[in-house]
Amino acid sequence: PTGSPLVSEEPLHLLPTLDLRPEMPPSRMFKSFLSLLFQVLSVLLSLAGDVLVSMYREVCSIRFLFTAVSLLSLFLAAIWLGLLYLVSPLENEPKEMLTLSEYHERVRSQGQQLQQLQAKLDKLHKEVSTVRAANSERVAKLVFQRLNEDFVRKPDYALSSVGASIDLQKTSHDYADRNTAYFWNRFSFWNYARPPTVILEPHVFPGNCWAFEGDQGQVVIQLPGRVQLSDITLQHPPPSVEHTGGANSAPRDFAVFGLQVDDETEVFLGKFTFDVEKSEIQTFHLQNDPPAAFPKVKIQILSNWGHPRFTCLYRVRAHGVRTSEGAEGSATGGPH
Repeated sequence: PTGSPLVSEEPLHLLPTLDLRPEMPPSRMFKSFLSLLFQVLSVLLSLAGDVLVSMYREVCSIRFLFTAVSLLSLFLAAIWLGLLYLVSPLENEPKEMLTLSEYHERVRSQGQQLQQLQAKLDKLHKEVSTVRAANSERVAKLVFQRLNEDFVRKPDYALSSVGASIDLQKTSHDYADRNTAYFWNRFSFWNYARPPTVILEPHVFPGNCWAFEGDQGQVVIQLPGRVQLSDITLQHPPPSVEHTGGANSAPRDFAVFGLQVDDETEVFLGKFTFDVEKSEIQTFHLQNDPPAAFPKVKIQILSNWGHPRFTCLYRVRAHGVRTSEGAEGSATGGPH
């Protein structure tokens, strides 16, 4: 309109071009975008990792469960097969199934059978004991019989029970152990030493012998009459039963003499050796040819088997034939 003031157009054109926001450089915006993108990707990767881990755990648990179920199935199958194996014989034999009364009856029957078997065993034991006792008694009788016979089976005239005795004047002295000569040994019933008459007794056991000092000595036996001597037997326990573990006190070399009626004339009948390794009873044949009868016989010990202090003589036997003159002469001498 006319009359209005004129306004300049230059300021009006400058207003639309003004921008009040601050300007940002393009590189900084790009970095921010990349940072945001990386954060999103990291979150996504974390979520994916969690999902994968959970899936792996599920797979492992399923595998373990499958394995456990498989093992349990195999175990149950084995038990089932075992039961079938055990039950099948019972099913095939139904007749063996017993009732309670039948079971008790069978138990009672088996108990009676056991009692009968026990009775038979007791009877057998008694029979065996009886046979053993009988055999022991028979063996003992045979042993004593053989010992009494001395395995010689010849009459013994050097036996005290038939009238033989010891001529003490012509016999060596007894062995006196001075180390054991106590006061008590002075009494006869306390004295352990045996007299020479012990060699005329049939009881032979370790220690029951006549001992003389040293390894040389003699004993003269008065026979029950005049006897034509043919053999002499000596006996000594074997080393296995000796308490000292050996037989070194046994006589070794010895000589036999027959004494005439004058009691002075001696007739040599032989020299022999008693071997302790052979037998405990040994018989020696005499050199009495032509046969002569003697009232006495002398056993002269020449050596022993090594004992340094004494020699033991257990039993001496004189065998032969008793003459009629000796029998008549001894008829008044006592019981024979």
